[in-house]
Amino acid sequence: MSAAARAARLRAPLFLDPPGYTRHRPEATLLYRLVEQHYPAFRELRSVAGRPLPACVQQEFEAYLKCGRLEEGFLRVRCELCHAETLVAFSCKKRGFCPSCGARRMVETAALLADEVLPEQPLRQWVLSLPHALRFLLATNPAALTRVLAVVTRAIAGFVLARAGLTRATGHTGAVTLVQRFGSALNLNIHFHMLFLDGAYRLDEAAQAVFRAVSAPGPKDLQQLVEQIAARIGRTLERSGLIERDLESAWLSAGAEPGALDDLIGHSITYRIAVGPRAGQKLFTLQTLPTRPLEASDGNGAARSGGFSLHAGVAIAPRQREKLERLCRYVSRPPIASERLALTASGQVRYQLKTPYRDGTTHIILEPLDLMARLAALVPPPRMHLTRFHGVLAPNSRLRAAVTPAGRGRGAVTLPASPQESSTESPKPLLPRHVAMHWAQRLKRVFGIEIERCAGCGGKLKIIASIEAPGIIARILGHLAEREAVRWIAAADTIVHGPRGPPGQGELDLG
Repeated sequence: MSAAARAARLRAPLFLDPPGYTRHRPEATLLYRLVEQHYPAFRELRSVAGRPLPACVQQEFEAYLKCGRLEEGFLRVRCELCHAETLVAFSCKKRGFCPSCGARRMVETAALLADEVLPEQPLRQWVLSLPHALRFLLATNPAALTRVLAVVTRAIAGFVLARAGLTRATGHTGAVTLVQRFGSALNLNIHFHMLFLDGAYRLDEAAQAVFRAVSAPGPKDLQQLVEQIAARIGRTLERSGLIERDLESAWLSAGAEPGALDDLIGHSITYRIAVGPRAGQKLFTLQTLPTRPLEASDGNGAARSGGFSLHAGVAIAPRQREKLERLCRYVSRPPIASERLALTASGQVRYQLKTPYRDGTTHIILEPLDLMARLAALVPPPRMHLTRFHGVLAPNSRLRAAVTPAGRGRGAVTLPASPQESSTESPKPLLPRHVAMHWAQRLKRVFGIEIERCAGCGGKLKIIASIEAPGIIARILGHLAEREAVRWIAAADTIVHGPRGPPGQGELDLG
């Protein structure tokens, strides 16, 4: 290598951060420091109490402490022209509370729904909130969540079909449900965000899917629908033996097997302290705004009945794809916003609510161990799907390929006229499956950051190695730390003494 090339490599930055991009350093965030300091004590506290954390929860915490840390492994990315390098740390890819991986999943989900699943037809967001007892049941029983969601989507689909002048035999609607497990106060709050087609498809004489849009539901429609949903859910769960009811009230059946996180989940749902001497008492809050009056209907498309709340005030026009993607990001966002997290002077955790409560509450105050309890309650059970597809948008729908932008599915455009025709029909070949975006594509999609090109020379960046061996990791990071220290010393010396000539005898030659 020539002297000029060696000098160019020396001048190249150790961490090549493109304009607007900064490598995520979780160890510098408050949430990471709190978990690193207090999770071991919280885990020990649960073990001593005879209620150890489930393996999936322990794995969530331990993986989060490794997420984004160069010490746990990284990719080496090099420019093909100037050979400047940057290191990209591995992520934990968990589904609980990691803000970084939650943001990655949010971007991926929103891009998939907006680009490949949701057709260019009118869409409406339906949001159903549930009573506290049902939140507990659905948080601890994934099968019950599936049953309840089936009741809800069937009721809304029936309402849309009737409004379109169609029946379940002649019309076809569709939806995507994102099951959200958290509220703005880091509380466990199971509720459904459903992106429903604001209309239904019917098959014309040529067996082509034709969309028939419907008008927005009125306040009376929503009130009737939420009452219908509440009654149907009650009957379904009672038949399943999951709840018991009398003439005036309903409660959870006592026959369910207790879980290791039941106490943490119950306290999180009811806004109570989970650990410590004040366990079971109401959470500390800061109320800095005046109280707003409670109304039967809030005027923006919501109706309430028996602890249920149904909202349908957000509509998306066919050409509003950017608005649709923003909405998809909102409903698939991670549970914790790190910028709203702070410490008080006494060492307690202060978390700012996204939207103030009706009583004027703007912040909650938590002990660090209670924060750990809330994080543990937010971890979803294994193999519990948080994104569900219904109707014509379901993977097994025969109309999915005809109505979705990606055109993937079973490949059939028409429906069989009879069971005999269905049994003799030859299967169609499947189209290629969705390929997830890689990290560089996600940065470019959301922030407009071009990380696949070198910021110094414009050359293409290429992954040259995956470093996972602890010994090699330590050697590379140690070498970079030494070079960075030399750079700081050289910069300080230049400021004090001015530019210097070639290194003389006894001086450090970095070439």
